[in-house]
Amino acid sequence: MSAAAAIASPIPAAIAVVQQQRRGRSRGGGSGAAAVRCSAVAPTSAIAPILADLRLRCAAPLPVLRRVADAMASGMRAGLADDGAGELKMIPSHVYSLPTGNETGLFYALDLGGTNFRVLRVQLGGKDKRIIDTEFEQVSIPREIMHGITEDLFDFIASGLSRFVATEGDKFHLPQGRKRELGFTFSFPVNQTSIDSGILIKWTKGFAVSGTAGKDVVACLNAAMERQGLDMRVSALVNDTVGTLAGARYWDDDVMVAVILGTGTNACYIQRTEAIPKLQHLKLETGNTIINTEWGAFSDGLPLTEFDREMDDESINPGEQIFEKTISGMYLGEIVRRVLVKMAEVSDLFGHSFPKKLAEPFVLRTPHLCAMQQDTSDNLGEVESILSDVIGVSQASLLARRITVEVSDCIIRRGGRLAGAGIVGILEKMENDSRGHIFGRRTVVAMDGGLYEKYPQYRRYMKEAVAELLGPERSNRIAIEHTKDGSGIGAALLAAANSKYAAAQISTR
Repeated sequence: MSAAAAIASPIPAAIAVVQQQRRGRSRGGGSGAAAVRCSAVAPTSAIAPILADLRLRCAAPLPVLRRVADAMASGMRAGLADDGAGELKMIPSHVYSLPTGNETGLFYALDLGGTNFRVLRVQLGGKDKRIIDTEFEQVSIPREIMHGITEDLFDFIASGLSRFVATEGDKFHLPQGRKRELGFTFSFPVNQTSIDSGILIKWTKGFAVSGTAGKDVVACLNAAMERQGLDMRVSALVNDTVGTLAGARYWDDDVMVAVILGTGTNACYIQRTEAIPKLQHLKLETGNTIINTEWGAFSDGLPLTEFDREMDDESINPGEQIFEKTISGMYLGEIVRRVLVKMAEVSDLFGHSFPKKLAEPFVLRTPHLCAMQQDTSDNLGEVESILSDVIGVSQASLLARRITVEVSDCIIRRGGRLAGAGIVGILEKMENDSRGHIFGRRTVVAMDGGLYEKYPQYRRYMKEAVAELLGPERSNRIAIEHTKDGSGIGAALLAAANSKYAAAQISTR
């Protein structure tokens, strides 16, 4: 049982007690005026209807999940039929062969997909040795860079990559006469025109870099590397989910779907080329490719609240990325903050003065929610510390701590269950295409991202939704497995599989 579930039942009774106590206190001469607003504050019982409505709207019961899963599958079919035919872009990855395990040599990867970017190198030893060694570094991207201009962002990235290359030690060996090759994991919507080129459609995940939309991001990176004097070639441009799928499938041939649940979110899956109407003019050979769904843009049938709509209206991309804003790590804490703001405005939940820091957008982050939900102590001391340190609540009452945890659980539960419905939508679309080859055998969904990895309640709610939708027989054949840092390794593997030296690798095996 979650912390919120364990404490939910006493909340109405506790509200009544506190209301009675505060009525007595106010008779003793307390003014009850808020420090940063003029109107008098209502008793804590004013929270009850807000909490009841939130529970109802965020419950995501099975009929809602079924509608979401069906709408996801329908949106996938529309996006495969024609560009712009639906919310899901269903972008072809131009990956027509996945790594086999025969790849050898030194390869780099750059993973840009959130508030950090990672650089990684891997030494591959072929079938017998597979991955011999890896090293990586992570670099935080300043907010001013995320909201700056194209050249500044790519120069910042290339500078970090150059410093990392300079630390290459004796464990890693680049054959003489070869140029270093890079797999570029770029986790934003692109119109990918080949394995090593792609035009940015738009920024997401809080990025608002001017001048990049409509440009080839590989050309932007190549130009920045040239300015840094870095002699390196981009061999593969991949989405983070595509990299995760490639990295996981390198070890397990049953991997068919990959999902990222972190700062942002996305999903990809393996699709037969002959079942992609919008690519038939290319006359591709019959086989498999990877489709990047860009499912963050999905919105059909989602159970939204006033807090979601307000956050969306005030976002840098209103009306866009609604699924991402409902289920991903960047936004969950902000939704909870907005609920708490309304509660604090209509009651004395946090005392007679409104905590000024609570008015700051995104001050409450998803890791804070996670830490509060892991607090199993009787007095919820960790919750009290976070309310004090993060939003400036002095001496939050036990009732306020309990309500904060339950609000968090409502938002997390909805997010996890909707993510599960999205996964089922993909699986059922694949099942219909393959006539029984998904649920009739072991099928693996590879998962990566900090939200999935580090938030046990979210992970549990997601898996519960998958099991409810599929039923015991079919869900037992679906393995949802964590793939740690899969997108980086996968990008390096795809760089190897698409190396301009690939023929030389084959000849020396």
